[in-house]
Amino acid sequence: MSRNIKEGRGFAEGHYVILLLLTLLLCSTEGLNLEGQTLLEIKNGLHDKINGLVNWNSSDETPCGWVGVTCSYGYNSGSDPVVISLNLSSMNLSGTLNASIGGLTNLTYLNLAYNSLIGNIPKEIGECLSLEYLYLNNNQFEGPIPVELGKLSLLRNLNICNNKLSGVIPDEFGKLSSLVELIAYSNFLVGPLPNSVGNLKNLATFRAGANNITGSLPKEIGRCKSLVRLGLAQNQIVGEIPSEIGMLERLKELVLWENQLSGVVPKELGNCGRLEILALYGNNLIGPLPREIGNLKSLKWLYLYRNKLNGSIPREIGNLSKALHIDFSENSLAGNIPSEFSKIRGLSLLFLFENHLTGVIPNEFGNLKNLTKLDLSINNITGPIPHGFQYLTHMSQLQLFDNSLSGTIPQGLGLHSRLWVVDFSDNNLTGNIPPHLCRNSHLMMLNVANNQLYGNIPTGILNCESLAQLLLIGNRLTGGFPSELCKLENLTAIDLNDNMFSGPLSSEIANCHNLQRLHIANNYFTMELPKEIGNLSQLVTFNVSSNLFKGRIPPEIFWCQRLQRLDLSQNRFTSSLPNEIGTLQHLEILKLSDNKLSGNIPAAVGNLSHLNWLRMDGNLFSGEIPPELGSLSSLQIEMDLSYNNLSGRIPSRLGNLNMLENLFLNNNYLEGEIPSTFSALSSLMGCNFSYNNLSGPIPSTKIFESMAISSFVGGNIGLCGTPLIDCNSISSSRSIPPRKDVDSPRAKIVMIIAATVGEYAYTMKVTEKCDIYSYGVVLLELLTGKTPVQPMEQGGDLVTWTRNHIRNNNNTLSSEMLDNRLDLEDQVTINHMLTVLKLALMCTSMAPTKRPSMREVVLMLIESNEREGNLTLTQTNHDPPSKDST
Repeated sequence: MSRNIKEGRGFAEGHYVILLLLTLLLCSTEGLNLEGQTLLEIKNGLHDKINGLVNWNSSDETPCGWVGVTCSYGYNSGSDPVVISLNLSSMNLSGTLNASIGGLTNLTYLNLAYNSLIGNIPKEIGECLSLEYLYLNNNQFEGPIPVELGKLSLLRNLNICNNKLSGVIPDEFGKLSSLVELIAYSNFLVGPLPNSVGNLKNLATFRAGANNITGSLPKEIGRCKSLVRLGLAQNQIVGEIPSEIGMLERLKELVLWENQLSGVVPKELGNCGRLEILALYGNNLIGPLPREIGNLKSLKWLYLYRNKLNGSIPREIGNLSKALHIDFSENSLAGNIPSEFSKIRGLSLLFLFENHLTGVIPNEFGNLKNLTKLDLSINNITGPIPHGFQYLTHMSQLQLFDNSLSGTIPQGLGLHSRLWVVDFSDNNLTGNIPPHLCRNSHLMMLNVANNQLYGNIPTGILNCESLAQLLLIGNRLTGGFPSELCKLENLTAIDLNDNMFSGPLSSEIANCHNLQRLHIANNYFTMELPKEIGNLSQLVTFNVSSNLFKGRIPPEIFWCQRLQRLDLSQNRFTSSLPNEIGTLQHLEILKLSDNKLSGNIPAAVGNLSHLNWLRMDGNLFSGEIPPELGSLSSLQIEMDLSYNNLSGRIPSRLGNLNMLENLFLNNNYLEGEIPSTFSALSSLMGCNFSYNNLSGPIPSTKIFESMAISSFVGGNIGLCGTPLIDCNSISSSRSIPPRKDVDSPRAKIVMIIAATVGEYAYTMKVTEKCDIYSYGVVLLELLTGKTPVQPMEQGGDLVTWTRNHIRNNNNTLSSEMLDNRLDLEDQVTINHMLTVLKLALMCTSMAPTKRPSMREVVLMLIESNEREGNLTLTQTNHDPPSKDST
């Protein structure tokens, strides 16, 4: 019993302790009102990194003095104050906003923007029925927008942009009858816009761009009579722009760019007389621009680019008297450029590029005194550049490239303006480069490529300190290399290709410290390359092809470790290729074709791990092909080692080049078999092994079987397999005595024709300039046995005689036309020769466009030979023809 008494006493004492603790706890908070306790519960869910809420003290009677808290005492001075505003924006808070927020039922203003809050937006905010302003933007809230927000009938401003919210915009938002501003851009919202948006009669701003909203733009939007700003860019909205948009008479901004809108630009937009910004670019809009667009007298920014608009630009465009920017680029607009643009006196930007515009640039454009940026490029515009352009004092960007402009460039251009970008490339302009383009030292890019300009580069350009890119390709400019350019610290690109510059490349090139691109191809530069090129540490592309450079390639070039493209082809370089070439680890393109380089191909070339195009053809390289070339795993476009003096066997390691599309090893002295590893060259589309001493079977793959016979013939006596003769046939033929009719007329004529084919066919790879007509005449001589003089004695040339003979024989080909010295008893011979005769007539067609190329002639001759005679088309001399013979 005493034990029970003790236990009961212990139980009572425990209860007393608990009661005492509860009493102390209650006493400690009994001074803080209920809304203060609610705020402390909200704080418990937050992480206050900078202790911005340090004065949120539980010992206070009210929270009215706390940071971010505003209270109201109401009309009764004896009543408890209530929290009406909570502003904790930009306080570096993280954590979550918990459900306790619903306890602040008197809140009219809640701002938690620009923090790092996560989690869902609590649905309990819907209990704060007095809320007028709710700012939760620029946090990391996720999940759906609570439908309970639709209960906030007094809400005027709702900003939830720049979060990670998903789901749809709730249909319940249509109940927010007081809403003036709804901003929800930059989230992950999906689904269509609710039709209930039309109920928001007070809505002035609706922005929900940069989401994944789908569906069409609801026509109910036309009922939002107070709407001033509508921004739904960068979504996936489809369908047409509803004509009801024209009911929004207060609308100032319509921003719907980068959606999937289709249909036409509705003419009803012309009713939105207060519109200042119209941005519909990056959609699929079609049809012509409506004339009613001219009614938008308040319009300042008009962006309709990157659509599918067609038709002509309406002349009513001139009514947009307040316009500053107009951009209709990247459409299919046609017709002339309206001169009415010149009525828009304040116009500073006009982009009409990449359309189908024709006619001339209106001279009236010279009156647009505020014009700063004009781009009319990629059209079909003709005529001159207006003389008045040189007086436009604000002009900084003038782009007219890829048109058919003619005449001279106004020589005063740049004299009165601060030009920044000038691009007149790909036109038919003549005369000199204007001397004052850089008069005010702002010119960064000058591109006049592919015109008919002549003369020297003006001194004003050579001394233009702001110049970064000088592109003069494809003109008739003369003079020496402009070494003065190397004093320009900002210059990164010099492109003088395809002009008439001459003389040596000065050693002063060393001063072009920042140069990344140096292209001087297809000019008349002479002498040796200066070793000072090695000082150009920033150089990425270097092209001096098709000049008259001679001597050795200076090894200092390979100090330019950033080189990605190096083209030294079609010059007169001699000596061996420096081993230092293997240090260019970023090199992607290497072209050394058509020089007089000799010695072995350096094995170090195999170190160029990024190389995807290699051309070394047309030189005097000797020795074996380095097996290390099989390590060029990035090689894709081409490996061309043809027309050299290479010998030995083809390295089997070249079979590792499984990305290679074209391989040319022809016209060397290679021997042995085509390696079986080549069957792994799965990307190969073209190859040529002809004119070597190869033997053995061609790798049996569909790729090689589909190649033209011309890729294997010529000197490769023992080569067999598809598409050549079957290898088993070669084995059996060794036991058969050789034929005795090798001197027969038929054999002779075939051998003559075959030799002629070889003479032309295997040199055409170098020049592609064979005289196909003359070749056809040669064939006619061989086949008819007549000299060119004989038909002339009868009143015509050999081609005319042949055609008349055919016409007189009912337009049929017969053996009567052939040389009677041929074996005309053999029908195979006759069929083959008549086929060749047809080819000869094609080659001598009066219209050059109807004549085949030499490549086509070769293929047709080979096909005829296979079909009719199965004769081997080889040259009697197995030495590879010299490239100089072309």
